[in-house]
Formats: sequence, structure tokens, C-alpha cells
Amino acid sequence: MTTRILVIKLAALGDFVQAFGPFAAIRAHHPGAEITLLTTRPFAALAEKSPWFDRVWADGRPSWGDLRGVASLAWRLRRAGFDRVYDLQTSSRSSRYRLFVGARAEWSGIAAGASHPHANPRRDAMHTVERQREQLEMAGISAFPPPALDWLAGDLSSFALPDEFFLMIPGASPGRPGKRWPVGHFGDLAAASDIPAVILGGPAEKELAARIAAAAPSAIDLTSRTDLTQIGALAREARYAIGNDTGPTHLVAAAGCPTLALFGPESDPALCAPRGPAVAVARGLPMADLSVEAVRRALASLGA
Repeated sequence: MTTRILVIKLAALGDFVQAFGPFAAIRAHHPGAEITLLTTRPFAALAEKSPWFDRVWADGRPSWGDLRGVASLAWRLRRAGFDRVYDLQTSSRSSRYRLFVGARAEWSGIAAGASHPHANPRRDAMHTVERQREQLEMAGISAFPPPALDWLAGDLSSFALPDEFFLMIPGASPGRPGKRWPVGHFGDLAAASDIPAVILGGPAEKELAARIAAAAPSAIDLTSRTDLTQIGALAREARYAIGNDTGPTHLVAAAGCPTLALFGPESDPALCAPRGPAVAVARGLPMADLSVEAVRRALASLGA
């Protein structure tokens, strides 16, 4: 009889990327199982392209006020008959889903009554990667193969890219301006570079990209033009990347691009810095105190 596994990872992009390793470890530990990922719509397409899941459900976070949506999710989870759940979100919301799944399923996480609790009282003081690895170890997983990311291979042919470029990620959460290095500093850095900057982001970063391009006319604005698999492909082609503590910075670092991540006072790199083959961190408290020259030195130490 096929073992049914549920993995819960709802958001956000940086956290989702840092779960690639756990995703791969869960698949390796349960090679013959049917594994379902419960996530949210922004990450469903990415997860469907990955090699780790048999099914992806994108309805993982209905509003508690949406009684029909909550009831539908509860019925779906109970009816699926899962044998084990790996809750990688470990939030109060995802812990409540144990009631939906039913007590017969083994549960790895922090929910009350979990069969395989992450029983470390200092778990919140751990980096996300180490915290999730320890959680899985406590659930009996001992092998952590490097996650294959060759599936992050979006088509770049429409972008007319130069032979050499670097990636620039000037945005961050709109509600957390303290996570953004001043856009003028990004412009100064791009203007002084011997290769063009390729600017990544969504609609909220269009104005930032325009200001950078005004300072550095060679810059290429790809904001709102890339999906997540294309960002992964760009990461493999770029000489290096520099970005704030935001999801695309985590993605390019994981994909193997030498990456300098910029941090301010609103997040702690000891808990959430990007991980990848070549990652460095520069921090300003506040961000405006992190000079362009200091960032250049950090890039040089990274080998960029």
C-alpha cells in the first residue's frame, strides 16, 4: 500500500527556497511514497516543476473568515488519508491543520500532540536551514542530499542578454522599507561596473529600476518580466548577484550564483541569510550606513 505524505510550506519565497533541502531529503527518505505539497498560489507553479512532489495543492491558506474555503481545505485534508505530515511552516495556522488531517497521521512539527515534535526549546534561535534539518532528524530522516536545481531552467531567449552581466535585486517587502539598501547606492554601483546590471523584481520595483537605469544606462530592466524558473536560469548565467534580504536573492543564491545579500536592522542574517555555494553578507544598521565602498569590498571578497 502506498504511503501518503503531506508536506506543508505556505510562504514566503525566501522561506520556500530554504525548504528546497528539506523537500529533497523528504523525497529521498520516502522514495516510493505519494508526496503532496500544501502551499499557496504564488509557489504552486514552481513546486510543480520540481522533482519532489506528486501533487501540489495551492489552497493552503484560506482566510479564517472564508468559512467555505476553510471547510473545503479541512475536508480535503481529512479525506486524503495521509500517513505522515511534515509541517515545514510550523506556524500557529499550520499547526491547527493537524485537527483537519486527523490524529491517525504521524506529525513532524510543533503542533500539540505531534508524534515527532521538534522538541528544541531554542528552535527559534536557529537559522531556518539548521532548524528544519534538526526537525527532520527528530522525525527519523538522516540523509540530506544536495537538492538538484537543474529544473530551474526557464527560457531566456527573449531577453537579448549580453555575454556578461550581474544581477541586481533592489526591492524588498513594501511594508519593510528598512530592508532596502538606498536605490541611489544601487545606481552608483551599477554605474561603476564594467558589466551591465540586470535588474530583477516585480511591479513594485519598476520605479527603482528606472532610477538605477538613469544612473547606469547600460542596466537592463527585467522587472515584471521573469518567472521564478527564469530567475534560476539567470542565476546560472550571471557573474554574480547583489540584493536585499528578499525572496529572489535567496533563489539566485540557492541556484549557485555568487551572491552578496544586504541586511539591515529588520532581519538577522544569523537566522535567515541566503544559503548557496558562494554567499556573503553585508549589513548596515541602518541600511543607509552601508556604503557603496563597503559593498564593493564585500563583492571583492566574494570573488565577484
